[in-house]
Amino acid sequence: MINIIPAPDRHHAAPVAWLNSYFLFSFADYYDPQNVQFGPLRVFNDDTVQGQSGFPQHPHSEMEIVTLVLEGELYHEDTMGNKATIKQGDVQRMTAGTGLAHTEQNRTDKAVHLYQLWFLANQKGLAPSYEQMDLNFLDSKNELVPLVSGQKVLENVVYVNSNTTIYWCNLREDKTVTFRTFPIRNTFIYVKEGTLYLNGIDLGPNDQVRATDEHVLEIRASKDAQFILIDLPANEANY
Repeated sequence: MINIIPAPDRHHAAPVAWLNSYFLFSFADYYDPQNVQFGPLRVFNDDTVQGQSGFPQHPHSEMEIVTLVLEGELYHEDTMGNKATIKQGDVQRMTAGTGLAHTEQNRTDKAVHLYQLWFLANQKGLAPSYEQMDLNFLDSKNELVPLVSGQKVLENVVYVNSNTTIYWCNLREDKTVTFRTFPIRNTFIYVKEGTLYLNGIDLGPNDQVRATDEHVLEIRASKDAQFILIDLPANEANY
């Protein structure tokens, strides 16, 4: 089954002047009991943070937090002692585990556009940890590029404590990629830009796909497109 959630159905939040967010799942003051998570994917926020602003220090626990910077750069500092700038094309993973706190600041004059995703970890009580890689994923062409995975057989990806793999794809017009999956897996797609034709369904910018019980997803760009695809376990026992 392929469930399409069109862009206008995202929850829009602008709680402060410097932050513009779209919540794809229940988060903060937005709560919909029918839209809490999709497999272990608990949060997907599409954020734009204006220059010389950002999130003050705040705590997290028992969550795998992945940040992809699409435009601009974001400064990160945490109670583990990490201090880093996450630049365009960088991927960061933070295991909150037993608890940590961090701050995220845009110290430049240019807005930063990022996706932040939270996953339920495959076990509780993990020691907090941090990983960041420059994967330059925004320059890839016509292929699904793995960025983050809990599958240790994949190389040059950021590791996550979840039975999950995050892919990025820049797909040229009329090009096609095929993603093969299993009924015990779920697939999540979020279109950044362009238009796609997925198993006979048209998708536009900021549309979502939540696919269950599918074997093959044929994805063709009807206009140059960028999208994220997440391969997720369907059953909690496999998180």
